[in-house]
Amino acid sequence: MTMSDQLARHARSRGAEVALVLGDVRRTYRECDERVSRLADALRVRGVKSGDRVVLFTLNALEAIETYFAVARLGAVCVPANFRLAADELAYMLDDSGASAVVVHGPLVETMRTAREAIGHTGPCLVYGGVLDDAEGGGATQDPQDAEDYEQALLAASADPGETEVQEDTPAIIMYTSGTTGRPKGAVLTHRNLVMHAFSDAVNQGLAPGDRVLLVATPLFHIGALSSLLTNLLVGGRTVVLPSGRFDPVAVVDVLEAERVSACFLVPTQWQAVCGLPGIGRRDLSALRNIGWGAAPATTTFLRTLIDTFPHADVTTTYGQTECSGMLTLLRGADALRKIGSVGTPVPNVEVRVVDERMNDVPCGEIGEFVYRGPMVSAGYWNKPEATAEVFAGGWFHSGDLVRQDDEGYFYIVDRKKDMIISGGENIYCAEVEDVLAAHPKVREAALIAVPDEKWGETPLAVVAAATEDDPPTPADLLAWCADRLARYKHPRHIAVVPLLPRNPSGKVLKTLLRSDREAGRLDIRSL
Repeated sequence: MTMSDQLARHARSRGAEVALVLGDVRRTYRECDERVSRLADALRVRGVKSGDRVVLFTLNALEAIETYFAVARLGAVCVPANFRLAADELAYMLDDSGASAVVVHGPLVETMRTAREAIGHTGPCLVYGGVLDDAEGGGATQDPQDAEDYEQALLAASADPGETEVQEDTPAIIMYTSGTTGRPKGAVLTHRNLVMHAFSDAVNQGLAPGDRVLLVATPLFHIGALSSLLTNLLVGGRTVVLPSGRFDPVAVVDVLEAERVSACFLVPTQWQAVCGLPGIGRRDLSALRNIGWGAAPATTTFLRTLIDTFPHADVTTTYGQTECSGMLTLLRGADALRKIGSVGTPVPNVEVRVVDERMNDVPCGEIGEFVYRGPMVSAGYWNKPEATAEVFAGGWFHSGDLVRQDDEGYFYIVDRKKDMIISGGENIYCAEVEDVLAAHPKVREAALIAVPDEKWGETPLAVVAAATEDDPPTPADLLAWCADRLARYKHPRHIAVVPLLPRNPSGKVLKTLLRSDREAGRLDIRSL
């Protein structure tokens, strides 16, 4: 019941069926399994052993998926790194994880070289892939002197998978959290965590063997992409991977149609671009049965457009965290409009509670912290026992999210616990205020952060991006807008207009950067 076991199982039972697709490259289950065995052997002869960490630094590529499984087959631990990381950030991950080897996509070689030199990292370095085009911010590179060619290493390796026995509770992945509040922490996910999550996802969707063609359009270093991939592997489906780069709705629709894709996740702005394509109703997308959206709020208008454009599909959204191997709750299509704003109900294999500061359950409808436990939940943070003990206080994982539950058992995310502003003894939930501000016709998006105040302790600063550059909202506009929509104590006391809000690759607003900009005087702040 490890990640690698699932691939080997399908190689035996459906070896000739296509498992992975990227562009013109198509690989069967048998081919994938053989390449994974060869890569595992190549890493083994280069000294990688059970328990070692292997950093994977890549754009979306089939070789990235092979690396996940080859490292797992050795009983080693894969550490995927965000391809947007700067060399200093990557060096931190290499050092913190104690990586013994790295696998790198060619366009990212220079960043990896700089990161390794910064900490004196040595060890095997396999490089694959070609040159990244300018749209993705790269250029031609030369392989570092200590690197070896990935394909040559595979050709010289054995296809015999060997006799390595890997236990279910062995760490499979160290996935670093996005670090919205400082240096990222490495969440350790075991084989059991990941396989149990795949079972839960498959049960939720009612998937049968060979039942799904999945389009992975999100980065492969992200838990959302990896968990979806593993679900598809569990049921023996075909996974189509989009290359990294600028989002092209026409290219996405072409792939959806040509590959007869049945399941796809995109963020709301991407789905809006797809729905807005001329002639979208004439494209044959009848195979698309599951449409997932998330990472940003959705309006009723957006959901109605999505449902009307794809009436045959189940429109769903999820809530999850890296530390739970992906998904915690699911809002099913039948409730998409009836329960708009909700993240749904818990998936199988996870137990949840809403608690106060003393771990007492709060009454239905009241706000508390979302805590959970179960076989999908991380074993803790790599090399951070104090952080692990803190987040598992009372035997439950503390999500850091404030939620409420309605009388039908549906959950609603209210705010991040650490983002909550306490002004004059009153709790101000940032997400509530941000939703109100974002609904203003002159506002594209908004984020609320705290500003120290001698009288109230702290007060809210609204950082907003204008809907159009030539007509930004004024303090008077927002003051009038909030007057009938929010209690007075929730009103922002200050405003700063910016071109865009800074976000991490998962779509989360980086409030740490906004706070730094405020402290450094880089925001043009006006009082309301």
